[in-house]
Amino acid sequence: MFPTRASDDSAMTATVPSGPEISALSPHPEGDRVGPVMEKYAISRDLKPIFTAMVLLLLSIVVFANRPADDQPSPIDFSRQVRPILSEHCFPCHGPNDESRKAGLRLVDRESATEELESGFTAIVPGSRDDSEMWLRITDPEDPMPPAKEHNELSSKQVEVLGRWIEEGAEFAPHWAYVTPEPSEVPVTAHDWPAASIDHYILAQLQAVGLEPAPDADDTTLIRRLHLDLSGLPPEPDRIAEFTNESGEEAYLEQVNRLLASPHFGERLASFWLDLVRYADTVGYHGDQEHHSWPYRDWVIEAFNSNMPFDQFTIEQIAGDLLEQPDQNQLVATGYNRLLQTTHEGGLQLKEYRAIYMADRVRNLSETWLGGTLGCAQCHDHKYDPYTTRDFYSFGAFFADIDDEDHLRNPYGGLNSTPTRRRPEMRLMTDEGRSRAEQLARKISETKPQIDAAIEALVPEQQAWEQQLVARIESTERRQSVWVDDVLDTGGTVSGRWNFVAAEGVPAHSGQVYRKQSSDGLIQHYTVGTTEKTITVSDGDVLFAWIYMAADSQPAAVMLQCNTAGDWQHRALWGGDEIVYGRQPESSAAYQRMGKLPAVGEWVRLEVPFESIGLKSGTVVSGVAFTQFGGTVYWDLCGVENASAAPAPVVEALAVAAADRTDAHRLVLSNYHVDQSQQVVALRSQLASLQKRASSLTERQPLALFTRSLESPRTVRILPRGNWLDETGEIVEPKIPQFLGSLETGQRATRLDLARWLVTPEAEGGIGGLSARVFVNRVWAQFFGEGLCSSVEDFGGQGRPATHPELLDALAIEFIDSGWDIQGLIRRLVLSRTYRQSSRPSPRAAEVDPENLLFSHQARHRLPAEMVRDASLWISGLLVDQLGGPSVKPPQPPHYYRHLNFPPRKYKPDMGSNQWRRGVYVHWQRQYLHPMLLAFDAPTREDCTSRRHRSNTPLAALVLLNDPVFVEAARSFALRITRWQHDLDLIGRDSAGTDEEAIVFAMKRATSRHPEPSEIELLMNLLESSREHFAAHPEQVKTLLDAGAREAVDFIEPVDLAAWVEVARAILNLHETTTRE
Repeated sequence: MFPTRASDDSAMTATVPSGPEISALSPHPEGDRVGPVMEKYAISRDLKPIFTAMVLLLLSIVVFANRPADDQPSPIDFSRQVRPILSEHCFPCHGPNDESRKAGLRLVDRESATEELESGFTAIVPGSRDDSEMWLRITDPEDPMPPAKEHNELSSKQVEVLGRWIEEGAEFAPHWAYVTPEPSEVPVTAHDWPAASIDHYILAQLQAVGLEPAPDADDTTLIRRLHLDLSGLPPEPDRIAEFTNESGEEAYLEQVNRLLASPHFGERLASFWLDLVRYADTVGYHGDQEHHSWPYRDWVIEAFNSNMPFDQFTIEQIAGDLLEQPDQNQLVATGYNRLLQTTHEGGLQLKEYRAIYMADRVRNLSETWLGGTLGCAQCHDHKYDPYTTRDFYSFGAFFADIDDEDHLRNPYGGLNSTPTRRRPEMRLMTDEGRSRAEQLARKISETKPQIDAAIEALVPEQQAWEQQLVARIESTERRQSVWVDDVLDTGGTVSGRWNFVAAEGVPAHSGQVYRKQSSDGLIQHYTVGTTEKTITVSDGDVLFAWIYMAADSQPAAVMLQCNTAGDWQHRALWGGDEIVYGRQPESSAAYQRMGKLPAVGEWVRLEVPFESIGLKSGTVVSGVAFTQFGGTVYWDLCGVENASAAPAPVVEALAVAAADRTDAHRLVLSNYHVDQSQQVVALRSQLASLQKRASSLTERQPLALFTRSLESPRTVRILPRGNWLDETGEIVEPKIPQFLGSLETGQRATRLDLARWLVTPEAEGGIGGLSARVFVNRVWAQFFGEGLCSSVEDFGGQGRPATHPELLDALAIEFIDSGWDIQGLIRRLVLSRTYRQSSRPSPRAAEVDPENLLFSHQARHRLPAEMVRDASLWISGLLVDQLGGPSVKPPQPPHYYRHLNFPPRKYKPDMGSNQWRRGVYVHWQRQYLHPMLLAFDAPTREDCTSRRHRSNTPLAALVLLNDPVFVEAARSFALRITRWQHDLDLIGRDSAGTDEEAIVFAMKRATSRHPEPSEIELLMNLLESSREHFAAHPEQVKTLLDAGAREAVDFIEPVDLAAWVEVARAILNLHETTTRE
């Protein structure tokens, strides 16, 4: 698929060619580096692209300086030295984009760059810079290129690189990221530092610029780093002691394997993936309503914990629904396709949002898996990479089969509700629920043939039954139609509490159970349309219901109501005047006072002639309501007693001689015979009960977004300049970007074809080498602070060249060969000596490599937002160790949602143990992300986030001091400290621990190290001054200790506890507590 990179022998000597020079230095924006040396040489993050090139330049200068005098410098490397210059300075006007091209000059490949232009000039004459118009223009002192007005001037060193390149033949090469990864020889160095091949690659680069690796981190720092990186939580002090006592390679490997096997590993690793795929609990646009996305998050955590191979991890997310007979988990995985921002705004334009959604999916998949910026080709061809507008829309066509437009076609269905409707959604079954559902399905399948057999057995009896029915009709016998008995038919509208009970000391009047209602006031339950037996009233028909009123809990009044044409205006009342519904001072046409309450302690039949409550013959009654005020009432059989022994259609059919009856007559009679069969009625009732239980079981299961494919994918057109109103563009089919090859499927390509292409090696027609590079680079950045290619989000022309391309290729190749083993990759990284270095740079490293792009020492940085929260909860003992489940809502400012509408919302924080769960489970509201997460730079996840930026502001410190979760954490931590101090079994002696010992205990738990004497002194001073302060201000003690979830404390005085809370707050606020080094 890709051209193959030529073997690079320079890896043996770690020669890295030069690049653009650095232009300026500025103080480090994060302020979290160690020592004045780092502060002095820290570099602005905005200048990092330039600095990356400077590091490469320094590498080449040092290597060249170490060569013998007669040794010629290495040839210019196009990919590492020339392409970055062309991309940054030349491609805006002479790059891949045809629309923005100036003077007809295209510097993308050798053929176009060396051809004669319409002006008669030739930009590049290979072998001769003086004959090359490009050289003349970039060295023209009067009118240089790029023009001065663009403020994008070339440095003198960059000009010389271009000149040398022309002199050497102006050879072009494919962009490094799109070249198939090739194995290289591991650099050999006369050094005993490397423990793995990774270390050889790193060491070779360091030695090339005269650097040495940092010393190994001490055991305490290393084990803390490992725990934070692999579990997201600090280590227990006992774990630290165990490791420092045993130490050595085997002990370290044991710790690595233990942490990789921990369920916390998946929770830790999931955060970076959720940033990439823009996971959130809300839809994003307009009302930002909640949707059912959390099962996808749990799937990601479980996938990492189970070490799902990355190729399977990829395929199931993008196209799990297209696999043969996908299981529930594979469908949940396809929730990835539904994580984009959506809108439920009324009056939206369907075509506009089709274009928006498609663009979102293209951007996200290309950045997440390809490290590409294909989204930049939505309106025009990419200015820096070979992506065309056709590529963009052809790539988007892969998603044209996703059924995700119900909310666009009917936005009002979810406009003012949250969670909102985002069909398709699926119910998630647990193993236990699935077993129960299968049992019910089996019973339902067994009952249906029994009903059919019972109906078939009635056929021989039909004639005799008809004769008996004629006799009953002639004798004017009345007929009953039952509406409610032992079960409630499904399919209609019900309200109130339908408590079907038995064994209350009251025998059922009919069937096995009855309904119980108890209340101190007005209470009602009703049903509308829950039976096919709607009644058309005839003259003389009577509504009836059997009730039993408890002698020791008699109601003040009971009432029956009938539903007609959607209203409840026809009522019959027994007893007092307490029921307010439709209350009238005396009986009227639709309101009938039936007199006193019936007798108590026995079943009594309430009867209401329909005409007495204003219902005339021909009125359709579709529901009934059962109302009482106070007391306990048991409600049983309810229905209608008809004046005739059979309905009018049956009577009419019987009046026709058997020989003259039509098929319609015979059907009416046979159906009525079936309806009157006690055996059939019993079996149907049993079936309805089973179906209701099955439906109830399903409805109790949580919902999850998933992907469902349309039978006919939507048509996708190229939108000229991205204009969704312009339908003149050409229709396109699903295709991968043209410069990356093609999918030979023989039919319309699908998402499954796309997913498999992403993880198929180039030799087999895929792009797996690039996908592996991108993922490996992301994982490297998680454990070393920067990627081997520091622009983790962009492997294209505007990205930064890899500082260690051979190492990146070696890791990508091994990742694929291992079966895409994610845990195996991480194990290899953390076992390297490079990972185990100290985070303190030498003065020389701080000067030569201030951004640590050569990995001369480990990275040191503040914990991500979720881990800041998790660490404080863990230190305090509050953290709830529960895996998975719906998102949780910790406390936040009460009016934070005041501008969140459609619908207006009031935040309801979880007040139980849920508020102490890990940050990965915290509710992610895109428009109003939890303030604590925002203060620590968590992304809103409105779009793909490949890297989180870090900032230090007063808000972060204020959160740690005043956020209710952290205040409660400090209180709990203080209790933990003082309990240890007073627990003689824990401290192993006969007297309580001293305050100094308690401070040592606290510092070890929070920072994983023994405090210095000066630190103990400072905290002791804080403790004593706090005791004095709170003794003088007891009202503040109550305010502080009443915060959050409280528990009774009897072993310590409140003033003393409050003082320890202040110490705990100080420790939790330490830079060291929230820092990984």
